Formats: sequence, C-alpha cells, structure tokens
Amino acid sequence: MGKYDEYKEKVVEYSRMVFSKGYTAGSGGNVSILIEGEDALAITPSGKDYTRFSPAEICVIGLDLTPIEGTMRPSIESGMHAAVYKNRRDVNAIIHAHQTFASVFALINEPIPPLFDEVLFNLGPVIDIIPYALSGSQELIENVAGKLGNRCNCYILQNHGALSLGSSMEKAFGNMELFEKAATVYHHALCTGKPISTLPESVVTPIFQLLQMGQDAEIARKSGEKK
Repeated sequence: MGKYDEYKEKVVEYSRMVFSKGYTAGSGGNVSILIEGEDALAITPSGKDYTRFSPAEICVIGLDLTPIEGTMRPSIESGMHAAVYKNRRDVNAIIHAHQTFASVFALINEPIPPLFDEVLFNLGPVIDIIPYALSGSQELIENVAGKLGNRCNCYILQNHGALSLGSSMEKAFGNMELFEKAATVYHHALCTGKPISTLPESVVTPIFQLLQMGQDAEIARKSGEKK
C-alpha cells in the first residue's frame, strides 16, 4: 500500500458522497485532505466527473502547490485549499461544493446568522460571504485567506458556491450538511416575510468559545507531533 493511498481513498469516498447526495454535479467543486505530519494535501483532479475518478487519480501536492504524486492535473482551486491549510491550522479537510440553498445566498450576497445551537457549535456564529473572484485566481485565494480569521467553518463564495472546513473529512462533510440545512431553513424563513429569530448573544459567545477551544486543541495536537 502506497504512502498516500489512505488519504486518496478518503477523498474519493467523500467526493462520491458529495455527488450522490446532490451537493454538486458533474465535475463541479473539489475535495481535499491534509496529509498528517506533512505540508501537503491530497485533492481531486481537475475537470473529472466525481463518479469516474479512482484513488490512483487523486493528486498529492505540497502546500506550495509542488506536485508530489499523481499524473493528473490537480483542481484549479488547489491554491484556495492550500491557503486554508496555511492560515487555519485546525483544519484538516475541505469540501467545496455547489449545494442549492447555499448557492442561493451566494447569489443574493447574504450571510447566514446564528439560527440553531447545533449549527453555531459546529460552524460558528456566521456563515459569511467571501467576495467574488474568478475560480483559481490569486484574487480568490486572497479573498478566502482574508476571511479565515473569523474562525468559522463554513463560508459562502459569492456567485460561486460553498466552502466547508473540518478537523477531519467526516467533520467537513457534516459541516457542509449543517450549512445546507441552515441555508435551506433560512431561505424558507425569509420567504415568509416575517422577522427572523436569531440566537441571543448570551448564547452565541460561550458556544463559539467552545468551538474555538476545540480548534485550539487540534492546533496544539499537531504542534506537539511536529516537535
């Protein structure tokens, strides 16, 4: 078994789940996982249907985008993924998808406020907007990096789609599903024309602190392993 095979298989497994659950179509979006103990990631190849690539076709690249393993061209969004891993050391997996209701908010340029305890605890107090830039561009990389300091786990890519982060691939996928739940319910609530009830600050602050404590613990774990 190859050095990176486990990571490649995980990327394929969750890429197919993203597709099968209707969170993206064709070759849209991309999935990556950080290689434990290395400044490297495994990521989906560029322009290939989610149902058709195999673990052998997953690309392994450095955080500087240097090719390490694989014969296919890595996702055009590899730079965006690398920027997340560089700026958010608590993150070990990323899913960029085009799920329907998150995409609604990508078009109306509207962040999603804290609506449910579960969403707040896992995603943070806001699902914020990352300003539009062309896919794969340096501008998009900079726009993404500029938002990561809020320490939330999901973001709306304006006129593009959704970005979900996690300390594991399982967490990233779960966060993506919570993101879509919040977007769906918030959309329906806005359509009623009635005032939206959001969580009070007295709840938001302590729950968000718990999320940050978990992030800090993951950063400390990884720092300890590198010593």
